[in-house]
Amino acid sequence: QSPPGSLLATEAMRVAGLLLAWALLRPAGTQQCHLAGPGGVLRFTDKHAEIRVPALHRVPSSLDPLYGLVRHCLDLIQQNPLPTELLRAALNDPSSVRTSQVVQYELGYVVCAAVALLFTVAVPVAGMCFCYCRSRRRCGGRLRAHRRSLGCRRCCLLTCLSLTSLVILTSVICAFVTNQRVKGQMEPGLGAVPATLRTLRQHIANVPQGVQMVVDKFEVPRQQIISDLGGLSRSVGLSIHTQLKAMTYAALVDLQDRAGDLQTSLHHLQILDKTARALASARAELEPVLQERRRRVVALLDDPRCTSCASVLGRAQSLELGADYGKVPSVEKVLKALAGLPRSDFAEMIRQGNGTFNSIPELAVERMAQVIQDLRDEMARVTEKVQSIANSFPLSDYTRPVSDTLGRAEDRSQPYLREVERFEQYRWISGTVLCSIILLILACNVTGMALGTYGLSKREDPSDYECRGEAGAKFLLVGVGLAFLFSWLLILLVFATFLVGGNIQTLVCRNWVNQEIYKFIDTPGNLPPSMNLTRQLNLRRDSNLSATYRECKSGAGLWEVLQLERSYDLDEHLKTPKYTADFQKRLGDFTASLGDVRLLRSEGRQDLETFARSGVDEVDYARFQEEMKNPVVQTSLPGLARSLEGLQKMQRNSTVAGRLADEARALWQMQNSTVQSQEALVAKLGESVQFLSQLAPHLQERVKMTLATTASVEARLPVQAQQILRQEIGCFTRKELRYFTQYLNWVGQTLREDVASCQPLATALDNGRVILCDRIADPWNAFWFSLGCCTFFLIPNIIFAIRLTKHFRPIRNRLM
Repeated sequence: QSPPGSLLATEAMRVAGLLLAWALLRPAGTQQCHLAGPGGVLRFTDKHAEIRVPALHRVPSSLDPLYGLVRHCLDLIQQNPLPTELLRAALNDPSSVRTSQVVQYELGYVVCAAVALLFTVAVPVAGMCFCYCRSRRRCGGRLRAHRRSLGCRRCCLLTCLSLTSLVILTSVICAFVTNQRVKGQMEPGLGAVPATLRTLRQHIANVPQGVQMVVDKFEVPRQQIISDLGGLSRSVGLSIHTQLKAMTYAALVDLQDRAGDLQTSLHHLQILDKTARALASARAELEPVLQERRRRVVALLDDPRCTSCASVLGRAQSLELGADYGKVPSVEKVLKALAGLPRSDFAEMIRQGNGTFNSIPELAVERMAQVIQDLRDEMARVTEKVQSIANSFPLSDYTRPVSDTLGRAEDRSQPYLREVERFEQYRWISGTVLCSIILLILACNVTGMALGTYGLSKREDPSDYECRGEAGAKFLLVGVGLAFLFSWLLILLVFATFLVGGNIQTLVCRNWVNQEIYKFIDTPGNLPPSMNLTRQLNLRRDSNLSATYRECKSGAGLWEVLQLERSYDLDEHLKTPKYTADFQKRLGDFTASLGDVRLLRSEGRQDLETFARSGVDEVDYARFQEEMKNPVVQTSLPGLARSLEGLQKMQRNSTVAGRLADEARALWQMQNSTVQSQEALVAKLGESVQFLSQLAPHLQERVKMTLATTASVEARLPVQAQQILRQEIGCFTRKELRYFTQYLNWVGQTLREDVASCQPLATALDNGRVILCDRIADPWNAFWFSLGCCTFFLIPNIIFAIRLTKHFRPIRNRLM
């Protein structure tokens, strides 16, 4: 029956064998892709300097209440909607437009024109009548009599004239401010027209460049893929080495252990044979010497003269040899079978196998060099395929007519803009001069009222002449004269600016804000063929300017606005397989042998097989162990020698005592010289027996497992290396395809939304409305409104000034 330790060792070896078999048979494909790491997101930075039209906005102003009041007044004056029929006739057939239609639409302005005409005629005529009366000393003369109510009337006239002057002053200040604001906004506003058209033309012209810039961004994934290709071969080799090194190193360690068992077993067998022979020979030499020594000691102890020697006699009589190593089994047959082993250098063999396996990364670099170069060349061909996207993109068919139309509009606008600038200069000069005259009239009023009031306070008798009061009256009359003289010029300037600004506000701005203008343009037949935007801009026939404006304003691209997908299938041009088929095929067709590693050559295998068949495990090592339990001499020589030394001290007979001392010394000499050397040989023999007895039960199984493991590893290495190679190439392919997919998706999104953006067109239209309506028309209309207030308030100013002059002069008849 086997000992418990042997059963435990056998079971442990069986479990280890199952674990190793599982490691060998486990498929390499279960490993996860380490190439497809998290850093697979490409960043595309748009370095294309796209032309942007800066958006303009209405700037809040302290005059906004005035602007709102003027717009409300214009809405009351012109309550008619956009005259679509009148505009259609005027644009397509101007000769068919009837005056009655224009008058009917402009009825509010016609009424205002009648009022202005009446003012233009009536005020100068009234002025001439006043001059005639003044020459007859009937207007602006003296009061005929002094009454108690004159002071109250004088204060009332002063208050009314002051209030009128205050209203005129406020209005003229607003007129000055708005006049200057119109001038300040007109010049940059007029300059913004060609600048905006030029910017739009540059934006349209840059669209093909933007497409090319997007295509050129293929350099980002191309460089990434080239970089990944540079590390592919070593990464594949390292992956194979990493995943197979545990199995290979375990097999090499197992092989090294068996080679060590062979070397150590041979060494211990040789020691076993040599030691057993030496012990047998020493026993043969010791036997006659020990018998002679026993005879002499027994004879001495049996001598009657020996006192108290009977107690030791029995031990001396049992003095004989113990272990007989001539009876142990011979290992000559085993040594003969192992003669000449090992015939192979296991250390060198293991070193070479380990070196070959560790060189797999370098071997992968060498074997994959050609396919990586082919893939680099393939990337150059893919770049040419990507360039075809820019070459076939159809936007140039649409951008060219748009650019030409914008260029013509820019050229044709220049003469009109120069004329507008010239007339604006005249308007500003006229407005400034007339506002200055109104200020002069106000100055006369203020001076006249101040001098007249001061003169009245210094005059003791109302009938007395007072120079300061007379001067005040004259200043008031000068102001009246200036009002009569320039009132018709004021009303003409007011009406001219009112007619232009009012129609711009009610006909253009109001309908621009509510997008009635876009609806008019969208209606077929409203515009003549020469102004057909759909044809001039090469738009779709079913395109709608209102919808196009809304789409552009929301940030849509020309791709969406022009619905280019009807004529150009961008998705078809951006399909990933179109660019990656050859790349995938080259990687899929690649094969390489990277796992051909010889761990054990045939000579080494034969050595291990010979070792297993040598019979090392058939030797009866238990016989050695049983024999080693017996001492070299049955009776302890040191103990017997000490007993003799003790008896020697007890003897009275000196001769007996001397002989006892001699025998004790002889026993000590035998112990130290012969027995101890044999005991050392027995200890050495015990070490070898212990090693061989532990190795022998498992030798066959260990050697068989080592040979099977080594053969299995050598067979599995190429297969699993190929599996790992396919797995790693598959992971690499999927990772690189993601780069292609990211780029092509980005190209599709950018071409549809960003590169050909039509938002600048909507921004330019909005800017035009802001410049024309908010920055020019509003202060323009506020200017004529303020100047009109000044003009119409001159009438009560004239009346109050004429009436007040009489109060500043002496009274003719003083009545109490």
